[in-house]
Amino acid sequence: MDFGRLLTISRKEWIQLRRDPRSMILAFALPLALLLFFGYAITWDVEDIPIAVLNEDETPESRALVEAFTGSGLFRVDEWLAGSGDVADRLVRGSVDGVLAIPPGYARALRDPGRAAEVQLLLDGSDANTATIALNYADAIVARLGARLAPGGAAGSTPVSLEPRTWYNPNLESRHMIVPALIAVIMSVIAALLTALTIAREWERGTMEQLAATPASRLEIVLGKLLPYLAIGLFDVATTVVAGIAIFGTPLHGSVLLLAAFTVLFLIGALGLGIFISAAVKSQVLATQVAMVATYLPAVLLSGFMFDIASMPRALQAVTFLVPARYFVTVTRGIFLKGVGLEALWPQALLMTLYAVLGLTLATRAFKKELPA
Repeated sequence: MDFGRLLTISRKEWIQLRRDPRSMILAFALPLALLLFFGYAITWDVEDIPIAVLNEDETPESRALVEAFTGSGLFRVDEWLAGSGDVADRLVRGSVDGVLAIPPGYARALRDPGRAAEVQLLLDGSDANTATIALNYADAIVARLGARLAPGGAAGSTPVSLEPRTWYNPNLESRHMIVPALIAVIMSVIAALLTALTIAREWERGTMEQLAATPASRLEIVLGKLLPYLAIGLFDVATTVVAGIAIFGTPLHGSVLLLAAFTVLFLIGALGLGIFISAAVKSQVLATQVAMVATYLPAVLLSGFMFDIASMPRALQAVTFLVPARYFVTVTRGIFLKGVGLEALWPQALLMTLYAVLGLTLATRAFKKELPA
C-alpha cells in the first residue's frame, strides 16, 4: 500500500466535499441538530399527569389524599367533578389521563382499624405507557400515605422494610439513557449517508475514468475516500458528546480514549457500508435512500435505543445481532453511565472489529476500477 497515493485521494475527496454545501451541512450541522431535536423530543419521564378528582367524602382526610397526589409533583388536578356521571365523559374526551374517585365514608374507614379505606383511580389505558407509570406512582403515593397514617408508622406496620437503590442513573432520568444511545444512532445514519454519495458522485460527474486510470489499488481508493469522513465522524462524535454533557447534563463516567477507540471501529464499519452501497447502486439518490433504509430503521428499532431487546420476540432478538448500532449503543451507555472498561465491553469490541473488517471488505469488493464497455 502506497500511503502517498492514499493521502492524495483523501485530499481530493476533502476538496470535493468542501465544494458541496449540502454535504458539509450533512457532515457538520446535522448530527448536533439531531441530538438536540431527539434529546428534547424523546423522553420516557412522565410527570405532571393531569387528573380529575371526584371527592364524595369531603373530609380533611380525603383532601389530604388529594394533596399527597398533587404534592408529589407527579400529578396535577385539572378538574373537580361534581358526580360520577362525569367520569366517563372526561376520559373519553381525553381532557385528563385519570380520575381519582374518593367514595363517601373514606375518612370513617380510615379511622376504623378493622377496615380498609378504599379509593379508586381510573386511568386512560389508550396510552399504556403513561397509564402503567401513573399506576406505579399512585401505588407508591398511597403506600407512603398509608404508612404515615398507620399506628407506629411504616416500620411498625410491617416486619420487612425494603430500601431500593438505583445505580448508574439514580434519578431515573430518561435523557441520561437516551443521549448516549442517540450518539450511536445518529452516527450510524450520518456515516453511511456521507459515504453513500462518494462513488456514486464519481459516476454521475463523469470523473470515474480519471479515478480508474490512477495507479492506486481498490483498497487505497476506498481507504483514501474513507479517511476524510472518519475524521469528520470523530469530530461529530466529540461535538455530540460535549453537547450531551453540557446541555443535557449526561454524566461521562468512563474513559474518553476507550470511547474514541470504539468510535473508530464503528465508523470504519459504517463508512465502509456507505461506500459499498455507493459502489453497488451508482446513483446518489438511490444510494441515499438505500443507506437510510439500511441504517436508520434498524438503528432506531432494533438496537435497544428505544425498545428493550429482551422483550422482543425471539426471531427479532436474533435479527438484532446483525445490527451494528446495537453494540455501539451498549458501548456508549456503558462508558457514559457505568464507567465500564474493556473487561466488560470486550464482546462488543470483538464484534465491532468484525463489523469494521466486513465494511471495508464489502466496499473494496464492490468498487470496480474497470469501466463498463
